[in-house]
Amino acid sequence: MSALVFVLGIPLLGGLALAFYGHRLWARDVNVGFSLGTFLAACFLTNHTIDHGPELLWDQQFYIDQLNVFLVTLTAFVSLTTAIFSRPYMRVEQDHGKMTPPRMRLYHSMYQLFSFTMLLGFTTNNLGIIWVAMEAATLTTVLLVSVYRTSASLEAAWKYFILCGVGIAQALFGTILLYMAADKVLGAEHATLLWTSLNDVKGQLDPTIITLAFVFLLIGYGTKVGLVPLHSWLPDAHAEGPTPVSAVLSGLLLNVAMYAVLRCKVLTDGALGTQMAGQLMMGFGLLSVTVAAFFLSRQKDVKRMFSYSSIEHMGLITFAFGMGSPLANFAGLLHMTVHSLVKSAIFFTVGHATQKAGTQVMSEIRGLIKVNPTVGWGLMLGVMAILGMPPFGVFASEFLILTTAMREQPWAAPFLFLALGIAFASILARVLPMVFGDTTLKPLAHPPALLPVFLHLVLALVLGLYIPPYLNGWYVQAAALLGG
Repeated sequence: MSALVFVLGIPLLGGLALAFYGHRLWARDVNVGFSLGTFLAACFLTNHTIDHGPELLWDQQFYIDQLNVFLVTLTAFVSLTTAIFSRPYMRVEQDHGKMTPPRMRLYHSMYQLFSFTMLLGFTTNNLGIIWVAMEAATLTTVLLVSVYRTSASLEAAWKYFILCGVGIAQALFGTILLYMAADKVLGAEHATLLWTSLNDVKGQLDPTIITLAFVFLLIGYGTKVGLVPLHSWLPDAHAEGPTPVSAVLSGLLLNVAMYAVLRCKVLTDGALGTQMAGQLMMGFGLLSVTVAAFFLSRQKDVKRMFSYSSIEHMGLITFAFGMGSPLANFAGLLHMTVHSLVKSAIFFTVGHATQKAGTQVMSEIRGLIKVNPTVGWGLMLGVMAILGMPPFGVFASEFLILTTAMREQPWAAPFLFLALGIAFASILARVLPMVFGDTTLKPLAHPPALLPVFLHLVLALVLGLYIPPYLNGWYVQAAALLGG
């Protein structure tokens, strides 16, 4: 039996079980247990794929290769550490009256179903099912963002639902156009949305239809990535939802949408034989990096600020994949990995900091290093990592992206340097007083779960100093699968 059964089955079963028992006191531990089971299954799946190569499963509806298998493991890992973080965090929210038993049941069940939808999107071979998975992820996230039932969280959830619903509708139209292109080549009886089948005949697909399809798919899935100007849902969703939801949104969901874009880009490049797809991605990516950097300097809410940081980094990743060379693809994959690790760690520390202060306004959060040194140092180190300070992995990936841009797209390099410089100054100027300023804050009633924070940061540090051959081989193979 394939490990994929457990990768998909465990979170699905967890979501169903916690829908009935998620309000119990022990549900927090059960949520961690299901997440641990999913992570172990993902490790077995990764090991099998590395040893035996790509594999088609279940009537070719699922496909595991070097491009998606480590992303599956990364998703399962961050889901596990976020579940660990959420145990004391959600207990404090209960003590503050923000989470009632029905809300806890909704949170725990939707958390597991959200993990299921992301893993489904990564592993399916059917581009139609990818669309279904993204739509399901949207619906589960809407419920997670609105779980506090405040006017602000409900407004953010509706904004997220409407904007991402419009985006997903564009992606659906692009998927239909892909089917039309397949119908012309394979005939009505054999027309399919299986990515492997389309990849085999991509050179024969109608260029006009594929061009239109990619434009709609990039706009549709780009909404979920948070690309400017389709980004406005993301800061609200991050600011108003529970902090664990912000962590998985920034660290994981954006990667799933980017993965869908990459699969479509491979087909488009093969059908057109031009750089049209890459040029569009570079344009949207550069716009996102630049606009997000300027918005960073205007933020007062700490979670909104780091949500704009996510937009900036996803724009940088999009730009890297748009360049399309093997080195640029390698850098993009590395940046996806370290961004997921570091940004989720930052949201963990921000969650504890905002609970201590009782507010998300940065000017009212001071002296974290005095109240709880581990939270303060965790936030400070996370910020230094996400800003690209050596020797963290973000520095290595950004260095590769910038040097590749200087060689292959020199016109874009000044804009990237300017945007990254503004982002560096904007974030650092706001975080330093939060960590080192004077404060009257008191410790939390329950000890914070800081193991996930430093585990993520240590992994990001290791990736900046040394990429293990096992992982480096995956980056090289996955970069080659993306073309260039």
